[in-house]
Parts: sequence; C-alpha cells; structure tokens
Amino acid sequence: MKQPSKAAVGAWLRIVLGAETAIGPGKADLLDNIVATGSIAAAGRRMSMSYRRAWLLVDEMNTMFREPVVTTSKGGKGGGGGAQLTDLGREVLSRYRRMQAATSAAIDEDLQALRSALSASKRAVSP
Repeated sequence: MKQPSKAAVGAWLRIVLGAETAIGPGKADLLDNIVATGSIAAAGRRMSMSYRRAWLLVDEMNTMFREPVVTTSKGGKGGGGGAQLTDLGREVLSRYRRMQAATSAAIDEDLQALRSALSASKRAVSP
C-alpha cells in the first residue's frame, strides 16, 4: 500500500508503542515492499527511498521488538543477498493493516460529512 499523497483524503494511522517507538504507514509499506521484492534495497527504491534510509528503518524496527521483524542473507558468488519478514514481522504487518482498515471504517462517515462541508474548490481532490 502506497502512503497517501498530501492531497489524499483520509487519515494516516501511526501506532505509538512507547517513547520513540512507533509504526506507521511508511514502515508498513516498507515491510510490504520487502515481501514483494525480497530485498531492502529494492523495497526502498520502490518507495523512492535511499538504501541507507530503508536499512535504518528496518534496523529501527528490528531493535524495537523483542526479536527481528526482517532477516537478511548475504549474497554468494554472483548472487545477491535477500531479505524476508520473520514470523513476528508478518504478525506486526498484519496487525497494523488490520488496525488501519478498522480505523478507516470507523471514521468513514465522519470523514465524508467533513468533506461535504468543504467549499467546492477544496473538495476538488478525489477521495
């Protein structure tokens, strides 16, 4: 799932688990892209993110939880390494996406009411 643009209608869910410990749409999207590509570098590229930034976010998540959410393997001769979600990583991503869907459903009626109260020029952005 791609992070909404500034013009998108809705809300971004950021789960704060403790001091300087949170997961939001960016980290969840990074995990989704690691699943899709099998690579931290490729996942970062899909999100227009440098490898260093992607790696730092993975490292942050790996130290945030009691065990890593992403594991990596080094490439052998002529082959590249890879990355995959651990069981905990799949659980974290699944629970975040479930909370995200529940949040969207819970606010939909109020969000539509607020959108209908906007002036026509402000409503021009499609949902």
